[in-house]
Amino acid sequence: MANSSCVTEFLLLGFSSLGELQLVLFMIFLCLYLIILSGNITIISVICLDHSLHMPMYFFLCVLSTSEIFYTIVILPKMLINLLSVFRTLSFVSCASQMYFFLGFAVTNCLLLGVMGYDRYAAICQPLHYPILMSWRVCGQLISTCIVSGFLISLLGTTLVFSLPFCGSNKVNHYFCDISPVIHLAYAGSYINELVIFICGVLVLIVPLIFICISYGFIVSTILKIPSVEGKRKAFSTCVSHLIVVIIHYGCASFVYLRPSAKHINTSGKDRLVTVTYTIITPLLNPVVYSLRNKDVQLGIRKMIVKKGFSTKTL
Repeated sequence: MANSSCVTEFLLLGFSSLGELQLVLFMIFLCLYLIILSGNITIISVICLDHSLHMPMYFFLCVLSTSEIFYTIVILPKMLINLLSVFRTLSFVSCASQMYFFLGFAVTNCLLLGVMGYDRYAAICQPLHYPILMSWRVCGQLISTCIVSGFLISLLGTTLVFSLPFCGSNKVNHYFCDISPVIHLAYAGSYINELVIFICGVLVLIVPLIFICISYGFIVSTILKIPSVEGKRKAFSTCVSHLIVVIIHYGCASFVYLRPSAKHINTSGKDRLVTVTYTIITPLLNPVVYSLRNKDVQLGIRKMIVKKGFSTKTL
């Protein structure tokens, strides 16, 4: 595209430099995508069908799994198509839409993980007040706040990126329309826009993470006061799954987004690998970690399998 003409579409370079290895990546990512969908759908189904799991912790997990499904739908189908195609273009509007929905679900997930940390604090540190602190009304308000805030922040970020003029190269050095590789293509200076986006990124990642750390500080303090070893183990086991997801999600996202210069973000293979981790591996980990480490979810899955098997035999 000539420098004098304005960009009407973007070319996603993705993994095009890997040549024939793209077919191998296609098979790997397709398998992972199917596992993500089936795993998260299983978690949602089990929580909805098993009345013993109708409590705030699993309600938040159900919403998180739903968000993760849409989060991957925004990115992976197009990425899989591009791995097999030489036409890797996205229209200007499609690129903006992909960024908006990706950021919306990503920010929502960050806020949800913070809310889930608060839920664990309320359950362990304030057990007598837990029914009031985490009533269904409060849970609904917290979920609504996470979703609305997530998509408002996403709208701000996407607007700041696509309000800039794009009249130069249209080659996005990434496999989807992420903020940094796209804003790097802006024709005019993007310092102010980039600074605002960076500040928003810091608030979205650091504030919930600090909140989670404070919650777990109180949780650890409370657990240490429990006299029996079995009691300590039980209390901590309800937090392990959440902690694993938090560490991976916030670790990868912070590595990519908490660097102020867009010129150095998502342009190297290492950054792209980290991005793969939080766009594919994290949504994959949620159902795996929660189903393997949570006995209630395991029991719910067994009940669903048995019930399904009984229904099949009856037919």
